[in-house]
Amino acid sequence: MASFASTSSPTPFGFFDSDSAFQTEADALVTFVKRKLGDDILSVELTSKQIWACFEESFCEYGAIVNQYQAKSQLANLMGLSTGSLTGGENKFPRQTLEFALRMSEPYISYAGLGGAFNTVSGSIALTQNVQDYDLYTDMKDSSGVPIVSSSLNPTLGKMRIFEVFHYSPQASYRFFDTTSAINYLNNEFSFESFTPETVFYVLPVFEDILRGGQMALSNKVRRSNYSYRISGTKIRIFPAPATTNPRALFLRVGFENDPNTPAFNDPSIYGVNGIQNVPFGNLTYAKINSIGRQWTRQYALSASKELLGLVRSKFSSVPIPGGELTLNGGDLVSSGREEKDKLRAELKELLDTMTYDKLLETHATKLDNLQKVLRAIPIPMGRCITIG
Repeated sequence: MASFASTSSPTPFGFFDSDSAFQTEADALVTFVKRKLGDDILSVELTSKQIWACFEESFCEYGAIVNQYQAKSQLANLMGLSTGSLTGGENKFPRQTLEFALRMSEPYISYAGLGGAFNTVSGSIALTQNVQDYDLYTDMKDSSGVPIVSSSLNPTLGKMRIFEVFHYSPQASYRFFDTTSAINYLNNEFSFESFTPETVFYVLPVFEDILRGGQMALSNKVRRSNYSYRISGTKIRIFPAPATTNPRALFLRVGFENDPNTPAFNDPSIYGVNGIQNVPFGNLTYAKINSIGRQWTRQYALSASKELLGLVRSKFSSVPIPGGELTLNGGDLVSSGREEKDKLRAELKELLDTMTYDKLLETHATKLDNLQKVLRAIPIPMGRCITIG
């Protein structure tokens, strides 16, 4: 019998043909399969290439299942990475990152005005004396006098979102953060900082200034006719009505509907890993598989060979012989082989279910809890014991 290494195209796909460990195992597997299927008593109608094909299928199946569970554990850390040739990520233990969580939080960050993936723009409305109502889509313009909603910043002419309206009384800010206020210096000289409405930068903690400033701003809003606004549809109404002859402009920060695939900056991660279908996990290397994986592969190859032998024998339900006929057991072999393959897959998945990173953390936490319970009861000299918690 020709060896695996000396045979031309020994397996259908040739994924592992150059792996020396796979080559050595393949030759031994032929003997293993044939003897397990009774070749010493009755000839097994399988060629070496057919058994090697089952061996290749077996290791591919093992690698696919293992990679699925690795993807479950690592997908959040791999999202956005270059897919490359769809290999190179297997058999690695990557560091944990917060990139996925940060990407999910970008829309909220954008609304808060603290960043995000899309630009926001500012525009202003020229206020008129004694006029409270304005149209955001026609009256709000950029520095060139072009309505924001119809400018080049809104190519789709879509809905405009209002993020911030700069319409408020600056009184609280002036009173609490004006470092040039003469009262601040008098307070410091005469040591009555704690009894003044002004900012105290020398004794009181900063959080008190912040709380007092917020309290004053809320008091002005509730108890006085303070600066406020109301937006309904495309209209905005401001309070109080502008009283001066040439009131200041009202500035707003707005955004538009964005294409999620076209952020404001060049982002190669958009074309990177976006799901299990393009995680860069290639075929495993047989030489790096331990005895657990190799034994599973042998058993699966045996079951696949048994199924294949059953299919071969099912082509003829019986074979005529002198004085009668020989009934073949093709159907039984097919059923048995498929059942064994399903059982092996189920057992491997059940094992891997307990070994995802999430499950390992749960197991570790349980061990720590149990260890604390044990340590509480361990006696030490002088009649004392170790206590934790």
